[in-house]
Amino acid sequence: MNNKFDALKDDDSGDHDQNEENSTQKDGEKEKAERDKSQGSSKRKVEQFWRFYSHMVRPGDLTGHSDFHLFKEGIKPMWEDDANKNGGKWIIRLRKGLASRCWENLILAMLGEQFMVGEEICGAVVSVRFQEDIISIWNKTASDQATTARIRDTLRRVLNLPPNTIMEYKTHTDSIKMPGRLGPQRLLFQNLWKPRLNVP
Repeated sequence: MNNKFDALKDDDSGDHDQNEENSTQKDGEKEKAERDKSQGSSKRKVEQFWRFYSHMVRPGDLTGHSDFHLFKEGIKPMWEDDANKNGGKWIIRLRKGLASRCWENLILAMLGEQFMVGEEICGAVVSVRFQEDIISIWNKTASDQATTARIRDTLRRVLNLPPNTIMEYKTHTDSIKMPGRLGPQRLLFQNLWKPRLNVP
């Protein structure tokens, strides 16, 4: 008998069955404690966030052109950020009046980890525009179709979207390739272009 496992094979007393049950029971208790700790942590995160959020202006109360960004700590809301560069975003265009409720449901779902995709979610953006509002949720890996599909389905459920709602997935590399859609470049172009009047 070179090790303790050899000793267990030869022991027919049945005591090891009792030890296994105790070990399994302890493992189950440990897993439950970890789950409870995680749920408690999520609850504290939501409560802590709610203290700040309750004092903020809601997206539906904003006028003009505004964006709210909510990203995980250490992730910048930029395509070029290391966490975002291989990812993409789900985009949903909303009619006016829905942004506040949808934004609130989305960020609470993110904080409550309802998407069940691990660390894949980077953040979310709500963009208030004149004709419509736009909500997007950013993820790390655009090539993972199973994960992007899970995010889409959870988003549809969390926002209570009708089945015919159009949802667009756009990779950040595709967004980068469209320079005409970048805000600063568009503004720069508008500032450089001045209409000419043909005066005789």
